[in-house]
Amino acid sequence: MTPTHVLIVSGGMDSATLAHETVKDGGSPLLLTFDYGQRHKKEIDYARLLGIDVGAPHKVIDLSSVNQILGGSALTDDSIEVPEGHYAADNMASTVVPNRNAIMLSVAYGAAVSLKCPIVGAAMHSGDHVVYPDCRPEFVKAFQKMEKIATEGYSHADLSFWTPYIEMSKAQIATRGLELGIDYSRTWSCYKGGELHCGRCGTCFERKEAFCLIGVEDPTDYERK
Repeated sequence: MTPTHVLIVSGGMDSATLAHETVKDGGSPLLLTFDYGQRHKKEIDYARLLGIDVGAPHKVIDLSSVNQILGGSALTDDSIEVPEGHYAADNMASTVVPNRNAIMLSVAYGAAVSLKCPIVGAAMHSGDHVVYPDCRPEFVKAFQKMEKIATEGYSHADLSFWTPYIEMSKAQIATRGLELGIDYSRTWSCYKGGELHCGRCGTCFERKEAFCLIGVEDPTDYERK
């Protein structure tokens, strides 16, 4: 079956919501997860679990060798400590992986062109905008324009870049996911990749905050609340 969507998924809350929403709306997604040499593979394991949960094919794309030239990030360099605290803090800049989304999206678009699939999707949201330039609306618009030129004459006539949560908060995404019946205990957010979510890094902080804001019990086990 030709997929209706090529979705980039990480195994976290946002991409899980995107995948479930796609299936609920009658779509048939192909899920892509990227091994870009990140410091742990738990997010890849949870992305595989997501594929099972939504009944969609899932592929892990090995880009791990790119780690040799993408230095300076706490997510790819074990010598750099993963910062703790809210994303608004200055120290969160160390979690930026240079041009990561553009690299992954280029591969996703290549897959979509090859498969004549009309939609490439990703789950960027407003909470990412402070730290990550390749999660901002300006990036999405520019990237879609670039890919229209790059794939002209070879892609599906309606090929588009779908980012439905780009102006939504994590709390709003969580609300949507709960409406879809998602069990968020089957997702992984933590940057540190321990046995449990650490409860202190930026993604754990944001995850806890989202459930708190919507007044729903957080199903996540943390090392430290």
